[in-house]
Amino acid sequence: MPAFACPAPRTRNAASTRQAMLEAARRQFARESYENVGLREIAGEVGVDPALVCRYFGSKEALFREVLRSPDDGEFLSGATAETLPEYLAELLTEPRCEVSAEKVGWLLIVMHSAGSAQASQIVRDTLHEDVLAPLEQMLSGEAAELRAGLVLAVMLGTAMVNTMGIESLHKSSDDRLREKLVEVLSAAVR
Repeated sequence: MPAFACPAPRTRNAASTRQAMLEAARRQFARESYENVGLREIAGEVGVDPALVCRYFGSKEALFREVLRSPDDGEFLSGATAETLPEYLAELLTEPRCEVSAEKVGWLLIVMHSAGSAQASQIVRDTLHEDVLAPLEQMLSGEAAELRAGLVLAVMLGTAMVNTMGIESLHKSSDDRLREKLVEVLSAAVR
C-alpha cells in the first residue's frame, strides 16, 4: 500500500505576507480608482482571507494611505537638487522601465486614479502636499516657491497621464527628444 505524504504546512511569515498585500494593493490602485478596488480583490491576488488584510492594515483607507507612502519612504525627490530637478524629473518620466522610475510613475498613476474620489481625495491631497509639494517648495525656495512647486507637479502628473493614455505625439518622439523638451518645460516651471 503506497504511503501518502501530507503536504508540508505553508510557512507563515508575517512580514512577507504584509509586503505581498501591499504590493497587490499598489497594483490594484494603479489600475483602478479607490472606489473600484476592494479588499477581496487584494486578498484574492495574494491568496489570503480579506479579514487578514484588515488585520494587518486596519481598513481600506489605512491600506490606501500606506500605498500612497512614496515608493522610497517619503523621499520622492531623493537625489535631486534645485539645479538638477528638471533633468531628474525628465529622466524619471521618460525612463519608467528602470525599477525606481517605474515605482514612482506607478505612484503617480495611483494618485491620478483616485484624486477625484470622494472617499480618497483628501488622502491624495494630503500625501501630495506632504511628499511632493512641501519638499519641492523647500527645494525651490524664494519667490513664488509654492506656485513653482505646483507647476512642477502639474507637469509631472500631466506627463504621466498622457504617457499612460498612449498619446501618439509623445510616443512618436525619441526618448532623448522627449526628455529634452521636458527639461525645457520643467526648467521654465522652476524659475
